[in-house]
Amino acid sequence: MTALHQSSLASFTGDANPYGGGDPYADYRTADFPFTQYANLADRQLGAGVIAANDEFFAQRENLLVPERAEFDPEHFGHKGKIMDGWETRRRRGVSAEHPWPAAEDHDWALVRLGAPGVIRGIVVDTAHFRGNYPQAVSVEAASVPGSPSPGELLSGDVKWTTLVPRTPVGGHAANGFSVSVEQRFTHLRVNQHPDGGIARLRVYGEVVPDPEWLAVLGTFDVVALENGGRVEDASNLFYSPATNTIQPGRSRKMDDGWETRRRRDQGNDWIRYQLVAQAQIRAVEIDTAYLKGNSAGWASVSVKDGESGEWTEILPRTRLQPDTDHRFVLPEPAVGTHARIDIFPDGGISRLRLFGSLTEQGAAGLAARHQELGG
Repeated sequence: MTALHQSSLASFTGDANPYGGGDPYADYRTADFPFTQYANLADRQLGAGVIAANDEFFAQRENLLVPERAEFDPEHFGHKGKIMDGWETRRRRGVSAEHPWPAAEDHDWALVRLGAPGVIRGIVVDTAHFRGNYPQAVSVEAASVPGSPSPGELLSGDVKWTTLVPRTPVGGHAANGFSVSVEQRFTHLRVNQHPDGGIARLRVYGEVVPDPEWLAVLGTFDVVALENGGRVEDASNLFYSPATNTIQPGRSRKMDDGWETRRRRDQGNDWIRYQLVAQAQIRAVEIDTAYLKGNSAGWASVSVKDGESGEWTEILPRTRLQPDTDHRFVLPEPAVGTHARIDIFPDGGISRLRLFGSLTEQGAAGLAARHQELGG
């Protein structure tokens, strides 16, 4: 195993106070972590899953990836004890009355399949509401395994695991953040809690690195989609919801599953800027305003540029949008670019943006080279 350097971040250790009533998040400990600008590679919407755990006596492992924050009900008990919104294991014991304490190497683990393979920039191990029953320490390892390996195959001893987070003390009822610095593409994680306890949520932030062979077989695909390696670079306003929602898989399921800005009181407009998976030839545009009924953008335009220093070229002129509607446009001529931008007028929101096309020879070659460099 290879240990990796972590940059200095706010960290928490020790118990939180027992719950005393009122807002359970009032004494929650958290910080702003710089890596949260990246996509959550462990998002269920991308296809992530907790595929195995050695123990989940008190609370099931699947809770780790629930998108909403953990909730706490002080009156919620079951036949096994307090029911927690997270993954919680039973208390470990030693081997005898003379040695009742767990051994130093004793720990519980869960295997996580990332929804989209990629380079990990940071991890948050959230112990919300685990005040005196959180793990003393955690560690996280990662592996890159092709296909769809079973838990048995991942644990067989034939897989190379790289330590992303060495065994590190954590705090109860806190967002424990860890930065990661390694240029490698990973597909799976092994999350360890030492020796036992509970973790409410796991977030794994990073950059999607798609399989170039898969994209080549597809031919035409959405070149800005998060699952294919597109990403949001910047946006004018994130008041109600993140711009990354616009490139998530599938259609929006409710209003806050898209991008909505605050109401403008000036003569400006709002926008999102994207980086495509690689240089691509775009042939069609789809703008969806699903569930945005009284707050949809009034008009939208789409532009692309080729390279960081390229000039922006409008490929879809300012066009009227309808509320709660999927709009599709076939471009009269293919447009080549590495970046895209959607401008909405004057404000409001969209739920999804799709840019359909295929990689150019230059784009495909660049993506293949990066995939190989990252060990994909």
